[in-house]
Amino acid sequence: MARLPAMTEAPPDGYANELRREILRSEVQRVQMLAIVLSVLLAAALTATTFFPQFTHRMFRGGIAGWEPLATIGPFVLYAWVVRFFLRWRAAQDRDFPRIGRFANALIETSLPSVIIFELSHHMEMPTVLGYWPPMLYFVFILLSTLRLDFWLSVWTGAVAAVQLLALAAWLLPIELFSDMPERALTYNVSRSIVLLASGIIAGIVAGSLRRQFETSVAAAAARDRVTNLFGQHVSPAVVDRLLATRTDPPSEMRRVCVLFLDIRGFTAMSRVRAAAATVALLNDFFAEMIEIVDRHNGIINKFLGDGFLALFGAPLEDSKAAVNALAAARGMLDAVDAWNKARPDNALRIGIGIHIGDAVTGTVGSPQRKEYTVIGDTVNLAARLEQLTKETGARLLISSSMHEATLGVDGATDLGPLAIRGYDKAVQVWRVA
Repeated sequence: MARLPAMTEAPPDGYANELRREILRSEVQRVQMLAIVLSVLLAAALTATTFFPQFTHRMFRGGIAGWEPLATIGPFVLYAWVVRFFLRWRAAQDRDFPRIGRFANALIETSLPSVIIFELSHHMEMPTVLGYWPPMLYFVFILLSTLRLDFWLSVWTGAVAAVQLLALAAWLLPIELFSDMPERALTYNVSRSIVLLASGIIAGIVAGSLRRQFETSVAAAAARDRVTNLFGQHVSPAVVDRLLATRTDPPSEMRRVCVLFLDIRGFTAMSRVRAAAATVALLNDFFAEMIEIVDRHNGIINKFLGDGFLALFGAPLEDSKAAVNALAAARGMLDAVDAWNKARPDNALRIGIGIHIGDAVTGTVGSPQRKEYTVIGDTVNLAARLEQLTKETGARLLISSSMHEATLGVDGATDLGPLAIRGYDKAVQVWRVA
């Protein structure tokens, strides 16, 4: 059997594009969240410097002028809002954010704590600044980087934070290889940068894991949708799961298959005196019961044919008991119709069923945009002719000789002898099942 990598190993382009769009939407939300947080931070700083100058003088050496928060945090606030509007524009154009732009954006954003640390170093002792809240902002940016679902972007964010913090410490502190003051020791400052880098790596691992989970979920949904598209919405979940478990594309081949045709007798005439909505509702209710019976006996509804359908047993999945299961399903349908008519005398229905088993060509046919699984050959034709023959014989269920042989001892069939069938030069042996 041919491998089906598209079913189980990689999502189609449509799903990959949707994942790309979802990541871009997540990036927009991340930048918007950052812009709001920075705006609040700027507003709080301006409020403190404007309305509480005594507090800022006590907290910071010489106090902080009103223009300093604007010069320090303001450009980052403006940048965040500009990036947000740019990303929304790219999303509206269905265009991705260039990868190099993502790295540049991470570099600029992660530099905000460094700028604040540098500015505060003019108003506080550097060891005090490093113990204050600005260095903790690095972890916020590292945490937010996971929303990009990119391992290397998270690692890059952690690396930028680590390098900038170490560079600021080396620039603004008299770092010594060995020092009696821990905050001036090289190992003390390097260890903090190592923690930042490690945090970036961990965030990258989490981001990569989330992306793989998303891609796996997308691939699974794509595989399930592909099976549904091939075999129809009316395939039972159990059959879909078995098809997915095979990890193979249904091959084009000649195989032994059992074909069942069902038709509602006189339904066209009934539909003339019913409203369209009532006709469709009646069909849906009836077919729901028939589908459940076919599912229960390991078959699939291959096609709906107006007021009837074609069911398959033994395809696309092998079934050594295909004939027995098809016959059991047909009997279950007859019992269900009897119960239906008893419960709904005003909507009583009559059906005809024909079943044949034999070799047929199976495979997927259609265009690249729409394909479906189908069966072709004389086996299908004869099953359809047997269903039509029920009108002439007055039987509800007719089977072929091959079906009778495959179900010998359980079908309880009556031999109707060789009967002429349209499209066949020779008479065909037909059996009626009570």
